[in-house]
Amino acid sequence: MAVTLKEVAERAGVSRSAVSRTFTPGASVSARTRAKVEKAAAELGYAPNALASSLTTGRTKLIGLVVNNFRNPLMLEVFDLFTRGLQDRGLRPLLVNLSGATDPAATVRMLRQYSVDGVIVASSTLPSSFAEAFKAAGLPVVHAFGRASTAPDVSVVGIDNVACGRMAAEVLISRGYARVGFLGGPRGATSTQDRAAGFLGRLAERPEIAVSVSYAEDYTFDAGRARMQRLLEGDRAEAYFCGDDLLAVGALSAIRAAGLSVPWDVGLIGLNDMEMARWQVIGLTTIRQPVAAIIDAAIEIVVATIEAPDMAPEVRLFPCEVVERGTLRPVA
Repeated sequence: MAVTLKEVAERAGVSRSAVSRTFTPGASVSARTRAKVEKAAAELGYAPNALASSLTTGRTKLIGLVVNNFRNPLMLEVFDLFTRGLQDRGLRPLLVNLSGATDPAATVRMLRQYSVDGVIVASSTLPSSFAEAFKAAGLPVVHAFGRASTAPDVSVVGIDNVACGRMAAEVLISRGYARVGFLGGPRGATSTQDRAAGFLGRLAERPEIAVSVSYAEDYTFDAGRARMQRLLEGDRAEAYFCGDDLLAVGALSAIRAAGLSVPWDVGLIGLNDMEMARWQVIGLTTIRQPVAAIIDAAIEIVVATIEAPDMAPEVRLFPCEVVERGTLRPVA
């Protein structure tokens, strides 16, 4: 049976309230009493009950982690880094899968039922209204991988997707491609819209380069493969900026299945630098976003917001970089 607080108090020769204060962050307890309690707890193998502690402190240490695309392998990395980062700070993640969701109201109700201390929305496709709904419910919230604005209602941590689109255009221009294409994810995703805007805006300055635009139904391998199969049936581009690595890997599969070569017949550049992109059989040239830094900043901000609910929302954008591998021809 689990060791009780009463047994620790008896072993240490102190009151039960002294034991409780010892394991309550910020509670007042003398160094001598703390040492006695910790020694007794170690000898008995006692661990404080987190749920009981939350009744005393008013804090559950639960952080709602809202995600909506588990079919993308990048989310496994995101989930791994978020859970470890929260646990390293003594916090516990409560995972919420919003795949296919369009209304945040039910999720807000559920997270309030669990009395979470804060919420992290980890998605580049959910609209800002999801994070704003949590704030309106009185929950400290951060939108990781969200769309930045000059006057945010909630804190946003991520990348400048417009700048990434321009970066991809610069890469294709440097290779001397005369016909290029944008292969984006869902039209309604803000990440798709911003990456397309940056890409097309930069290429508008080079009217001699022909540009095409197409969209996949989702940020998935199958959607990228299906869209590329259709593109190959027409007047294909020489190279494509795929708005996500998984789309690019699906496109790569379709190109090879058609008996064509990457990069000599069709070039590809992705975005994210997920683990799969580094595999030798894929070797995808891509734009790396610093996922670990984004996650660490999101956790830092949500913790700060829990401690100071009236703090002003902030936007932190991290720079990206091109990772050269083997899916684009050399610089002209």
